[in-house]
Amino acid sequence: MESTMSRYETVKVELKNSPKTWLITGVAGFIGSNLLETLLLLDQKVIGLDNFATGHQHNLDEVKSEVTAEQWTNFNFLNGDIRNFEDCQKALGLNNVNIDYVLHQAALGSVPRSIADPILTNSANITGFVNMLTAAKDAKVKTFVYAASSSTYGDHPALPKVEDNIGKPLSPYAVTKYVNELYADVFHKTYGLNSTGLRYFNVFGKRQEPEGAYAAVIPKWTAAMIDNQDLFINGDGETSRDFCFVENAVQANILAATAGDVGKNQVYNVALGDRTTLNELFSSLASALNSNDVKYTKDSIYREFRAGDVRHSQADISKAKELLGYEPEFRIQQGIDKAMPWYIKFLTKFS
Repeated sequence: MESTMSRYETVKVELKNSPKTWLITGVAGFIGSNLLETLLLLDQKVIGLDNFATGHQHNLDEVKSEVTAEQWTNFNFLNGDIRNFEDCQKALGLNNVNIDYVLHQAALGSVPRSIADPILTNSANITGFVNMLTAAKDAKVKTFVYAASSSTYGDHPALPKVEDNIGKPLSPYAVTKYVNELYADVFHKTYGLNSTGLRYFNVFGKRQEPEGAYAAVIPKWTAAMIDNQDLFINGDGETSRDFCFVENAVQANILAATAGDVGKNQVYNVALGDRTTLNELFSSLASALNSNDVKYTKDSIYREFRAGDVRHSQADISKAKELLGYEPEFRIQQGIDKAMPWYIKFLTKFS
């Protein structure tokens, strides 16, 4: 019995047959480098912009090792900062190439970081964003896809989260990501720039930073477990999140960039539509490590809830399914199982 191809499969075939030119900002970061890898494997031309504030050269080196030498020659890197408008213009006009699609991932993530330094977060996430929008408008790109955030739901209590119902932001970071959506909408209405926001929900996977004060929960816990350190859970462990494997997020970016008119100029939840508590996550990680011969036998340690944190998060993804043809290919456990060998290798190499 023949199964019909998903929209993502169809788009990948079309892109391979007729390659496009993409600009990825934050290309040396976690999601950016995963986008780069997928696009180069599809024989696309990619320009990448990063200032290595949170990205790493080793992420780019790793992508190089995953693609052919010929595919790697389709990548041009520019070391630059989105807060500097000239760098944005340069990225969009590099080698006088017309950019078809922008995937804007460059930002300073993390709620705690934004609480510690709201000015820095604002400069990257709002000033940098407006710079990129303006440069994209001037370069007449077809579609500008940007990383929005589930933090935009703020204090709105309803679950699952539906795009139109948002509450008040709970952190400076959440304010910046909401402002992105407002600016994108105004740039469409005022200048006709097509832009699409992807509200990421707890994306995880290979090349996600395990070190530092602002590391996300999955890499942070995995690193602690591999190192046999104590593992701390903020609150009672019943806080829940909709964890989304990075390859699902990559799919959403490619679908959003290549969407028809109906799918453009929208904001979409990018997630699974599931809820996993931190206690469940702890068990999942321990079990995946166990399958890779890493035993973690300690109990988790509970501590205070963290400032600015949302208690529960779960996405309704029906809008992305309907308008983009988004079909997440990985459930949380499949994503963890796929990412775990990478974490073990990476953490052993850098420890």
